[in-house]
Amino acid sequence: MFNIGFSEALIIFLVALIVLGPEKLPEVGRFLAKLSLEVKKAIDELKRELELEDVEKDLKEAKKEIEELKEEVTDPMKLLDKLDPKINDQTKSS
Repeated sequence: MFNIGFSEALIIFLVALIVLGPEKLPEVGRFLAKLSLEVKKAIDELKRELELEDVEKDLKEAKKEIEELKEEVTDPMKLLDKLDPKINDQTKSS
């Protein structure tokens, strides 16, 4: 995530050990691990929500297309218009 190498991690650990002391360091480590896990869960949840929104959008578009096809099939005159408008004009005038 941060592209930290071993040497950088070691330096961060030593600075944290000096600043926080050996008593607080494990507690802070656990807190940071929990925080990292919560952030990862939140990011994963957000990704799932975005994917669900995309799926819902696709479903709505498909439903709209199905409704349009249903209208065309139930009204033969609309179907004739779509195939050849000239034929439909002739049938209406007859």
